[in-house]
Amino acid sequence: MKNLSKYIAVAVCSTLLSCGGGGGGGETSGENPSAALLVSPINNSECITGQEVSATQSKVTFEWNNADFTDAYSVYVKNLNTQQTLQYEAGASTTLDVTLAKNTPYSWWIISKSSASSQTAISEKRKFYNAGDGVVNYAPFPAEAVAPAMSSTVSGTAVTFQWNGSDVDNDITEYKLYMDTNSNPTSLKGTTSGGETLNDIPVSANTVYYWKVVTKDGVGNTSDSPIFQFKTL
Repeated sequence: MKNLSKYIAVAVCSTLLSCGGGGGGGETSGENPSAALLVSPINNSECITGQEVSATQSKVTFEWNNADFTDAYSVYVKNLNTQQTLQYEAGASTTLDVTLAKNTPYSWWIISKSSASSQTAISEKRKFYNAGDGVVNYAPFPAEAVAPAMSSTVSGTAVTFQWNGSDVDNDITEYKLYMDTNSNPTSLKGTTSGGETLNDIPVSANTVYYWKVVTKDGVGNTSDSPIFQFKTL
């Protein structure tokens, strides 16, 4: 009986040692990088702080707060007119100067990285207009698709379209929805007076559709969204 008690004690001790850990092989979830908090340019704003580079370009300073457990930042800047995205490495700095085209809408976001973790964290995405010389009213930002999502598959004989629009001057007056089965949609399917939804647009089964939204503001400026695509069952 004494021998049995001794064996049980040894087994319990071994279990506690294996479960209790100690040493460096444990989970590192508490050391994964966190998302950076963006500071400037401000969302949905006109950026007027850029330094003059040429008649068509200015240098914009991007700024964000330190993110926990982060030792490097990748900064992404997307030209919303061309849909081109450029990546910049900021190292451990929380500011970055980038030369951008004037009178042009951009979005930007940051990915936080750590040499101690394979995980990354993405910040919110912000939009801004890089100021243009003498511009007093900017075109709306290109609308962003909500539904149908890009490359999604939907069912039914009618589709509800949703999107998000925004404008530095807050004077959007109209959206027009275009949809076609070719990649350059020109068929007008509906117009709203600032609303961001169109319901019950008829579609055919087993078809690929392309759609876009044209946004108009109070002084007649317009912007085209990217062309989105979805498929019906």
